[in-house]
Amino acid sequence: MRTTLGQDVAGIVAGLDHRVVHVWLLDYRKAQKRAPLCALLGAYLGLPADAVVLVEGEHGRPELASPWNQLLQFNWSHSGDKAIIAVARGLAPGIDIEHLRPRPRAMQLAERFFHPDEVADLATLPADARERAFMQLWTGKEAVLKALGRGVAFGLHRLRLTVAPQTPALLWLENDDISQWRLHPLDIDADHAATLAWRGPPRTIDIRTLADSG
Repeated sequence: MRTTLGQDVAGIVAGLDHRVVHVWLLDYRKAQKRAPLCALLGAYLGLPADAVVLVEGEHGRPELASPWNQLLQFNWSHSGDKAIIAVARGLAPGIDIEHLRPRPRAMQLAERFFHPDEVADLATLPADARERAFMQLWTGKEAVLKALGRGVAFGLHRLRLTVAPQTPALLWLENDDISQWRLHPLDIDADHAATLAWRGPPRTIDIRTLADSG
C-alpha cells in the first residue's frame, strides 16, 4: 500500500511500539537531501519537517537531537532513485539499500575488503549469481555496521555473514555476541538489494511504500 504524509498516518505512527520496526521505501532524488527523511520523522514526532533537528554521532551516523532521540531511533540509506528508512523505538536499526548493476570488479572488492570465508563462498557461485550475492552481502555488512553506529571504516572483514543461497545470517562479529543480532534481507524489487539489522530481541517488520505527497 502506498501512503502519503498528507493522509492520516496517526494509526501507522501509533502502531510503532517496542514490538515493531517500520521500514519505508520511497522514490528519491539527491537534490532532496534529507527533506523526505525529516518530513517522515516529523510525522512520528508531531513536528513540522523544519523543526526536526539531526545531529551526527561519533562516527557520522545521523540521529535525532535530544530529547527526541530518547523517543525514536532511525536509520536511512539511498541508492539510485530509491531511499529506504527504518524507524524504531528502543533500538538502533541499521539499514542499507543498493541499486543492482553490473559490477565486474565484485570479486576484486571482496578479496580486498571481505572476510576470507565470504570470498571463498562467493567464488563457488556462477557468475550470474555472484554479483547479486555480493551486493546482498554488502548491504548486510553495511546494515550491521550502521546499527553499531559505525561505517565501512570499521572494517568489513571484522564481521562474517552467510553468502547466498544460504539463509542470510550473521556468523561472526569481532568482540560481540552474534546471538543478540537480527539480520533481515528486504525483498524490495528486482533492481535493488536491501538489508535491515539491529542488536536486540526479534521484532515484526512492517514495510510500507511512501508515495510522493507533492
